[in-house]
Amino acid sequence: MSCKMLLFDFRESEEIFFKKNNFSNFEIKFFKENLDESTLDMLSEEDFEETMIISVFITSTINEKVISKFKNLRVISTRSTGYDHICLNSCVNKHIALINVNSYGVTSVAQFTIGVLISLVRNLNSAIGAVYDDSFHSLDFCGRDLNTMTLGIIGTGAIGKSVIKMASCFGMKILAYDIQQQKELIEKFLVEYVELETLLANADVISLHLPYTKNNYHMISSEQFEKMKDGVYFINVSRGELVNTNALAKFAKNGKFRGIALDVVACPDVNSDKYGKRERSSVFCVETSKSVRELSKMPNVILTPHMAYNTQESVDYILKVTFESLSDYVTGGRKNRVI
Repeated sequence: MSCKMLLFDFRESEEIFFKKNNFSNFEIKFFKENLDESTLDMLSEEDFEETMIISVFITSTINEKVISKFKNLRVISTRSTGYDHICLNSCVNKHIALINVNSYGVTSVAQFTIGVLISLVRNLNSAIGAVYDDSFHSLDFCGRDLNTMTLGIIGTGAIGKSVIKMASCFGMKILAYDIQQQKELIEKFLVEYVELETLLANADVISLHLPYTKNNYHMISSEQFEKMKDGVYFINVSRGELVNTNALAKFAKNGKFRGIALDVVACPDVNSDKYGKRERSSVFCVETSKSVRELSKMPNVILTPHMAYNTQESVDYILKVTFESLSDYVTGGRKNRVI
């Protein structure tokens, strides 16, 4: 007997995986749309009655109302590491298992980080814009050599560690901040672990690589920006909630940064019709959205739509782990169970 499964946020890059793999134990119905209160109307009564598994990405919002519509739901699988887009209390109250993908895209995100770092330091954004305007004056875009610069890594988990390994190949001096220090990074890559304030004051480039928790919300805000060097480069490819975007925009307008790269921002799409119906819509999100638009118009800012992880290799890995975990659940296992 197969389990009925609804898979939302389905992308073209995921089609390749399903063409190469057969999951006869699952009766899968695919939706390109995300799942939230505003998209419930696209589902049938049969979907609500018979579905045992739903799979989503972080662009969905699975709140109590959404969960309550499904009468026989047993598992919510998010094809992401973070799961703050899913109501945990509702899952617990209704005895619904939550499965995530514990880690993915380590190499992909690290390579992306190095890519935007080089783009910032060599002024590629401004130079490409100038060429579009028929200007070929290369002397306007003097950059820096990475081997003369100090990189500050906030968070030395799997991705931060991978960035350090790559950056060391360019001869960068590396400072790091993390509550857990890794002996290998100290001995093999000459990483110097320091307090956050020391890193902020001495790094030429600051890159965030932390998961988001309720304890580190806006850990980088006005106080931290004030402590950074003038002309610092700032990169965030981890979670938008770590950074106070309004404060970032304010300091950017005042000339604090030589360059900024953001692959993640909190409340990025507040102006869309869909966003107004989402739980996270608020006055703060409206203000943050304004700040994001201001940043997007600055020539020294690279703003991308949460794509650092998005390589075919990462997508295949996410789906592989997702279905391994679901198959394990069906046979009574707890692989990658959050609850």
